[in-house]
Amino acid sequence: MENGDDVTVIDDLSTGSAANVSHLKGSPRFHYVFGSILERSVLAELVDEADTIFHLAAAVGVRLVVESPVHTIETNVHGTELVLGLANKKKKRVLLASTSEVYGKSNRERFTEGDDLLLGPSHKGRWSYACSKALDEFLAMAYWQEKKLPVTIVRLFNTVGPRQTGRYGMVIPRFVGQALAGEPISVFGDGEQSRCFAHVRDVVGALVELILKPESIGQVYNIGSDHEITVNALARRVLEMTNSRSEIVHVPYDEAYAEGFEDMRRRVPDISKIARLVGYAPQHDIQRILHDVIDYMRSRPETQAA
Repeated sequence: MENGDDVTVIDDLSTGSAANVSHLKGSPRFHYVFGSILERSVLAELVDEADTIFHLAAAVGVRLVVESPVHTIETNVHGTELVLGLANKKKKRVLLASTSEVYGKSNRERFTEGDDLLLGPSHKGRWSYACSKALDEFLAMAYWQEKKLPVTIVRLFNTVGPRQTGRYGMVIPRFVGQALAGEPISVFGDGEQSRCFAHVRDVVGALVELILKPESIGQVYNIGSDHEITVNALARRVLEMTNSRSEIVHVPYDEAYAEGFEDMRRRVPDISKIARLVGYAPQHDIQRILHDVIDYMRSRPETQAA
């Protein structure tokens, strides 16, 4: 909207809140539709009106994925099938949001877009999300290769920012909420698994830059930060920045999610490909990310229970 564009959002609020966009409702350029992308007639009208489509809709959060694998697969696969099929009728520009999860159990030092994908066994529901998003990618690339639908795929690595909820397993808002409430900070596993966190402002800027570049069509790009931190270190940083007296407790994966749950030890992206195309370089480090999340949650005590 800052560039003079009209923006229409469709969301069923299954994992979000209307309050997250309340500050935009006064803008004549912002339009919100309560609904699901699985509602074909509603989606068809919105796609027809759009010039470009950012397909961000998906089942999100480890807890939701583990507890509702059918919902996860149906939402991700059928939703993407509908978006691509409708967009193809008039060759609308599409950016598909995928995930670092598609790299699966790979133990590479840094994940690059051309790496093989190594998923876990099908009887472990934890991998259903990764598999469904990988299928989304294959379908998007098929539409580009066979039908010339202009598609760009991005693999997001732990995007974080104010308004994100910890209800479905997102670690930073969960840690911050626990610390502010004086509750134990629950670290799943041994806490030595590491992640790279990217501020939503950096990620959104990259998405907009990519969709404006014709060179990105038919390509896959990692988007995130390449500075990693262990979950234990993250928990300690949250305690320090909130001045909380909460204790850190470790919870076995079997108790946190499900028996036999598997996790990736490291998840570090190679972001050189997107850097070459649009000059992408994250501007917000983990300190700034935590500062913004803490400030937001302090200003809205009701979010601390998320």
